[in-house]
Amino acid sequence: MGLKVYDPASKKTLFEKNSTKYFTPASNTKIFTLYTTLKLLPEYSPLLKYAVKGNTTYIQGTGNPTIVHPYFKDDTAIEFLKKQKNIMLYLNNFTSDKFGGGWAWEDFDTYFSPERGGLPLYGNVVTAYKKGEIETYPSYFKDSVSRRPHSFKRDLVKNIFYISPNLRDTLEVPFKTSSKLTKELLEAETSNKVTVTKSFPSIKKTILYGIATDSIAKRMMYTSDNFLAEQLLIMASSTLSDTLNTNKTINYILKTDLADLEEQPRWVDGSGLSRYNLFTPASFVDVLDKMYTEVPRDRLLSLFPVGGISGTLKNWYKGNPTPYIYAKSGSLGNNYSLSGYLITKSGKTLIFSFMNNHFKTKTSDVKKEMEAVLELIRDNY
Repeated sequence: MGLKVYDPASKKTLFEKNSTKYFTPASNTKIFTLYTTLKLLPEYSPLLKYAVKGNTTYIQGTGNPTIVHPYFKDDTAIEFLKKQKNIMLYLNNFTSDKFGGGWAWEDFDTYFSPERGGLPLYGNVVTAYKKGEIETYPSYFKDSVSRRPHSFKRDLVKNIFYISPNLRDTLEVPFKTSSKLTKELLEAETSNKVTVTKSFPSIKKTILYGIATDSIAKRMMYTSDNFLAEQLLIMASSTLSDTLNTNKTINYILKTDLADLEEQPRWVDGSGLSRYNLFTPASFVDVLDKMYTEVPRDRLLSLFPVGGISGTLKNWYKGNPTPYIYAKSGSLGNNYSLSGYLITKSGKTLIFSFMNNHFKTKTSDVKKEMEAVLELIRDNY
């Protein structure tokens, strides 16, 4: 167990235990992703970079995850492409692996582990639902559904999906991405011919912008959406150069805005899916303090799940009677952490990071003990 409680007003540490020891953070990693998002991305999220040469429009992705996403359903890029006569699609600017280091291979068919990419479409998942018969979003994959029992929801190497004919709830299954598939999906959406190119002309590029960046960040934080977290780091790299690479973004932010962290993390991905990630409670407090100093309070707190009210904290850390926890949880097998802001009964705002690794008890029992500690802090400061 590691815990640090810090008062940003007095700049004093109120309590710490094992705060400089390294822990597996799970989705607490998204706090670092949020900070990077706030530092590098503009108010409105970049969708595409494009250049026009004659009657040909060259396009490349920025990593933006919202294009025809099942939740956001942003069709700004699609409407733009419908108006172009000759589309050349450049996908070689994405240089990261499709999966992060330390991800569990058997999660390849789970909703929380889609492939990463430079120009993702539909959140890189097939959404299956029953409407008389099984339908898919996008409809492109409807004929790829096999209605027979299988240990996985998708074939390991092919886009063949195994969906029970007794499907009741909406199901999201990641699809295998490829240049050919991206081309075909764009052609289906735009009714235009798209050609994959291996080069991008050396002419001035224009950026097409989409929805507000905060709306993507908020969804990532509230639902702990791994795909959005990964793509936000990729999209942040598009502001540094044309090359889309997760490690480039991480290395840049650690060497610039986070160069003063005393315990530099081992930071591998944007979501926290990787077991290779290692962070300390002190480093989370430092980053949370930076955000508290640099971002308007109302905007900042609106980006975090609220205890007893919203997101992954809806059923925990309830206020008495008003909310007192604005924080991000992180959960992997045998690990649970919570880091964020705590409002005391006296009206103080404290910053805390509470990390627990390698326990064999129920996670709910760990949460109950943490809740008792946090309530004690709330009531006595």
